[in-house]
Amino acid sequence: MKSNKWGIIGCSAILAAGVISSGCKGNSESQKATAAASGAAASGGSKSADSPFVVGMVLIGPWNDHGWNQAHYDGLKTALAKIPNTKFEYVDKVNPADRPNVKGSQVADDMISHGAKFIIFNSDDYKDDALDTAKKHPDVGVVHVSGDYAWKDGQNFKNQKNLGNIMGDIEPAEAIGGCAAALSTETGKIGYLGPLVNDETRRIASSAYLGAKYCWEKYRKKPAKDLNFKITWIGFWFNIPGQTLDPTKVADDYYNGGFDVVISGLDTPEAAVQAKKANEAGKKVRYVHYDHKTGCDVAPDACLGVVYYNWVPSYFDAISKAKDGKYVGEFVLAEPDYANMNGEKSSIGFEFGKALGDKKASLDELIRGLGDKSVNLFVGPIKYQDGSDFLKPGEVATLQKIWYMPQLLQGITGNSK
Repeated sequence: MKSNKWGIIGCSAILAAGVISSGCKGNSESQKATAAASGAAASGGSKSADSPFVVGMVLIGPWNDHGWNQAHYDGLKTALAKIPNTKFEYVDKVNPADRPNVKGSQVADDMISHGAKFIIFNSDDYKDDALDTAKKHPDVGVVHVSGDYAWKDGQNFKNQKNLGNIMGDIEPAEAIGGCAAALSTETGKIGYLGPLVNDETRRIASSAYLGAKYCWEKYRKKPAKDLNFKITWIGFWFNIPGQTLDPTKVADDYYNGGFDVVISGLDTPEAAVQAKKANEAGKKVRYVHYDHKTGCDVAPDACLGVVYYNWVPSYFDAISKAKDGKYVGEFVLAEPDYANMNGEKSSIGFEFGKALGDKKASLDELIRGLGDKSVNLFVGPIKYQDGSDFLKPGEVATLQKIWYMPQLLQGITGNSK
């Protein structure tokens, strides 16, 4: 075992045919692990036939959070198992609460000094860290997940050739999750457990609302005014005691206040954990999980489904190019495979939950409509919360208009900023 200048304990594991064997563990606060994929000699980006191509990942939260961070960890590990002679390193919980005064770019510098040739930053919060790293290390490929610096048609384009963005086109799956909530609520009250407020989270929450509204009106045959869709932002992607609202309490407040379905937008599973407790106490509540495909495992009887990312295809493509010396930064918005959303080739999925029951048929119909474009939820008239036009009658939203939403949509209760 070893420690680097950040005081992060290291641990090695061998990855062969997708199986990890490990003989050590990090301490309770942090862990840094490596996984080497067995196979043929590297070409292109590697120093020699025997030197593995090292990929480093900087994670905003715990690698095993059952959500956003674990989805990235699992996705990268799986992608590298398919690419011969690669090595995986990560540092998790790189955020101001867990690692005060440690920047993501500093962690990346340390990884690169130890041989990393490709760096992935997995949070919107790392946009400047990713740009700084790419500028400082022009021979290293850098990916910033969820950002837009590599998007030539975006508002924040930076012409940095070794910096790319990868994000899943999660909005359709969010709409499916919103639909599941609307089909299942008996009180007409849906709570949304939100992280912090920015363009990304506004568009994701708004997509969930549009899906709920669509299915409330189409399948439940009820007017939109009778649907109560409320969002509470806790202040970060996961709970930081003393700095954010406590997501456990927010979830409980929803369930105890008549909101019988909670949609989670957090990296962590509080909505699921508290739904299980509420049901055990005699309430009938449901939840929609976010980020990691196994989210229903926490409380299967209460789970309507999981809106999740499959990072394997995008990571496999980017790292394969980088290893061959062919990576050029690009903006990748990875779409669902509507014919098989839970297949290994789909970058976006919706895992159906046990609690959905016979309502699955309606979701299947929505998925078909989204896939063949007969259903487009981003067509006007749609207004922002303040009553101004998001989309005029008949107007179809561009990607730019969806990506950079300055407000939540009318019909959602909760703060836009």
